[in-house]
Amino acid sequence: MAMEAGSGSAGCSARTLAACVIGGIVLGASVLALHLAGPAAIPSLPPLDAVRRRFRRRRRPVRVYMDGCFDMMHYGHCNALRQARALGDELIVGVISDEEIKANKGPPVTPLHERMIMVRAVKWVDDIIPDAPYAITEEFMNKLFTEYDIDYIIHGDDPCLLPDGTDAYALAKKAGRYKQIKRTEGVSTTDIVGRMLLCVRERSSDAHNHSSLQRQFSSGHGQKVDDGGSGSGTRVSHFLPTSRRIVQFSNSRGPGPDSRIVYIDGAFDLFHAGHVEILRLARELGDFLLVGIHTDQTISSTRGRHRPIMNLHERSLSVLACRYVDEVIIGAPWDVSKDMITTFNISLVVHGTIAENMDFMEDDSNPYAVPKAMGIYRRLESPLDITTSTIIRRIVANHEAYQKRNEKKEASEKKYYESKSFVNGE
Repeated sequence: MAMEAGSGSAGCSARTLAACVIGGIVLGASVLALHLAGPAAIPSLPPLDAVRRRFRRRRRPVRVYMDGCFDMMHYGHCNALRQARALGDELIVGVISDEEIKANKGPPVTPLHERMIMVRAVKWVDDIIPDAPYAITEEFMNKLFTEYDIDYIIHGDDPCLLPDGTDAYALAKKAGRYKQIKRTEGVSTTDIVGRMLLCVRERSSDAHNHSSLQRQFSSGHGQKVDDGGSGSGTRVSHFLPTSRRIVQFSNSRGPGPDSRIVYIDGAFDLFHAGHVEILRLARELGDFLLVGIHTDQTISSTRGRHRPIMNLHERSLSVLACRYVDEVIIGAPWDVSKDMITTFNISLVVHGTIAENMDFMEDDSNPYAVPKAMGIYRRLESPLDITTSTIIRRIVANHEAYQKRNEKKEASEKKYYESKSFVNGE
């Protein structure tokens, strides 16, 4: 039995050895054949650069385009840009030229260079195209697709009609490259111009009426139409602020433990290019820019009963949309106190040289007395000589032209609101 077992083990070892020898011969023959056949017979992987290019093509960011006049830019414009940016990875914004606006809507209140400053400052904008056409022509649409790599063209659910009555975005819709967002309720450039025209009429024709224009916009009277005795209605919309909207506009981060916090305050009424530029300078002086926005009552008491044109929540959203702003205090106190400086860990308090009223700087009750005494106050040279009054004067100086423009635009807005239906959106 032992001999039989030994014979079996020897036979198994012989078979294993033979299999190894044969396998080695086959492997050697295969290697020799590949060597003799040359490099062409050896399969190769694609070059690393080619792989990277393919990956980049698959991962190319979705680029969306939105255009507009952005005249007297407000939080409605900013919310539209926010929604458009959410539909892609990069937002390119076309800013329509002064000539195109005049031909299609009437004279703009703010010139192109100011409108470009405003649009560039919106934190959801990645790049801009100046002097964009009012209508999306086939030539311009192809340019967007080929030169700017645009994937989709975006517009709100409100109609945008050319003077001949045709849809300005018809070609983009036909090409299947159009996406729609929800219009922001409660504000439009037409509405804001109407508020100022109403302000001018109220000031000139009803000096005995002591009700602030601001209260009509913020105390819940809803939408109304005022004709000021002219027979032409000025539609005053009522903005409905929500906590969700404020969150959407807010930044998600706070200052770090060692951040240099810069504070600037003001009305920021009819948020304009002058505001943007002073905020830009202020932000450059630190790591975190905190902006205090005064209450409607504070502004009325210091600048007259016809101010502000925009209410507190409207002004807060406009400031929050600015890329240079990190946080706002909604309803900031007039005086900058020691307690406030300590609470927010403020390192520097700044103010521009251009403002509606600088008389308070000479008063005994200077609101910046405390930061001055602490040696943390600094006056900044304002880059632009623009104030809210500058914008209002432009309207007043060209009152008739803007009145006609509003009458034309209000007709289309009335039609929109009469046929309005719910649109799902953010």
